[in-house]
Amino acid sequence: MDEIEGQLSAAGLRLGVAVSRWNDLVTRKLLAGALEALSEMGAEEQNITVAWVPGAFELPLMALEMAYSGHDGVIALGCVIRGGTDHYTHVATECARGLMAVSLQERVPVGFGVLTTDNLDQALERAAERQENKGFEAAQTVVEQVSVLKTLKSA
Repeated sequence: MDEIEGQLSAAGLRLGVAVSRWNDLVTRKLLAGALEALSEMGAEEQNITVAWVPGAFELPLMALEMAYSGHDGVIALGCVIRGGTDHYTHVATECARGLMAVSLQERVPVGFGVLTTDNLDQALERAAERQENKGFEAAQTVVEQVSVLKTLKSA
């Protein structure tokens, strides 16, 4: 039986981070968490591309362009806070669907660091420091998934 486990080493990886400007009080904290995780995993700064997009709905297109342009993995960071209309549901659903489509179509891991919360306090809680930060978590997930895929392809 072959068993493959990913490693948390970003050394030599080219990684993209797509970040939503909407709710940037939160997304800047998610970005800080993702960059901290990448640094701890040995990512070289020159191999990280950060691209800002207007909102969460625009994240899938940027993730697709990053995947298409040769990034080993993409971390998508955004924040959708429930409001008084159905807009929240449509944006959150289509963002998630689009990011999954990119990952499957391009065979490139896409980390889902998009918060979907009821209020700003919940979002800030999920953008706290270290492991509680969903940007940190999404970065680790992408690096581990890249490692598993590379190992599988070389087996």
